[in-house]
Amino acid sequence: MKKHGNVWVFAEQNDNVLAECSLELLGRGRILADTLGSRLEALLFGSTLSDLPKQLIAYGADTVYVVDHNELTDYRTLPYARNLINLASNHKPEILLFGATSTGRDLAPRVASALTSGLTADCTDLVIGDHKEKGKEYRDLLLQIRPAFGGNIIATIVNPLSRPQMATVREGVMPLAQPDFSRKGKRVDIEAVIHPEDLIIELISKEIKEKRVNLKSSQVIVAGGIGVGSREGFDLLFDLARLLGGEVGASRAAVDAGFIDHEYQVGQTGTTVRPKLYIACGISGSIQHRAGMDQSGRIVAINSDPNAPIFEVAHYGIVGDLHTVIPLFIKAYRSRA
Repeated sequence: MKKHGNVWVFAEQNDNVLAECSLELLGRGRILADTLGSRLEALLFGSTLSDLPKQLIAYGADTVYVVDHNELTDYRTLPYARNLINLASNHKPEILLFGATSTGRDLAPRVASALTSGLTADCTDLVIGDHKEKGKEYRDLLLQIRPAFGGNIIATIVNPLSRPQMATVREGVMPLAQPDFSRKGKRVDIEAVIHPEDLIIELISKEIKEKRVNLKSSQVIVAGGIGVGSREGFDLLFDLARLLGGEVGASRAAVDAGFIDHEYQVGQTGTTVRPKLYIACGISGSIQHRAGMDQSGRIVAINSDPNAPIFEVAHYGIVGDLHTVIPLFIKAYRSRA
C-alpha cells in the first residue's frame, strides 16, 4: 500500500522539445518515488505535444498529466500557474520539482505561494530522510540540499509541515538516466482552464539565441581562472581545447574580471559539468567552483600555488606557470598526433 503522495516533476518543453533538466529530474524523481513507495508523475503543458508523453514515460514517469491547449503553446506565467495550481490542489502530491531554469524560477514561487507551501531554490541534491525537531521525529521527508552563504556551507532544508514539498534543481547536477522506451505508463489528459485575465500578456515574437558553448555535453573542458591573467591569456586555453576536441570553461573570478563571458562559467553560479577530462588552469579551487566540476572523470590542475585548494580534488597536479605548461602540453600532443 502506498504510504505517501506521489512525486511530481514539471516537464518543461520549448517548441515540443523537452528540456534536458526535466529529464535529469525524472531520474532523481524515480529514486525518490521508489524510496517512498509512491508513483512518479510528470506534468506536461503545451500544444500538439506529439510523442512527448512517451518520452517522459521512457525516462521514468509512471503517469503523465497532459494539459494541451493552444494558449499554452509558449510559456506564459498566468495560464501555466493556474492550471498547475488546480492540478496540485486536486491531486495533492507529496513532492513537486522544477528545473531551476528561467521558467522554473518564475513558475515555482507562484505555485508555492498559492499552495502555502515552502520552496527551496537551486538545489544540488535531493534525498529522502528523517528529521528531528523539538523532540518530534518526522520520517521520509525530502531533504533539499543546496549551497548557502556564498557556497561556504552546504545546507539541508526540510519542510515537515506543509505539502507539497517543493524545490527547484540546478541544471546538470543530476545525472541523466538512460531512457527505456519499453516502459509502460499512463497518459492522463486534463482539460485546460483558461481565464481571460490569464491572457493579459501577449507573446508578440520569440527570439532564440543559440549557445556558443555547450559545456554540459563536452567530454573535455579546459578551464581558466584569475591566474590566466587577461582575456588574451584565454587564447592559449582555446588553442588547447581545440586540439583536444573540447570546450573552454572558466571560474567566476575570471568571468567577473572580464576575461571571458558568463556562458563559459563553471561552478555554483554557472554550469555544472561532468566531462571525462577537466583541465583547471590558474583556478584556485573555491568551494563554489568545485561544486560544479568535482564529478569530472579526471581532473588535471595547473597552478603556481602549491597550496591551492584545487589540488585537493585533482587527480593530477602540476605546480607551475600555466603560460609555460600549456604550450608544453600542446607541443607534446602535436608530436604524438
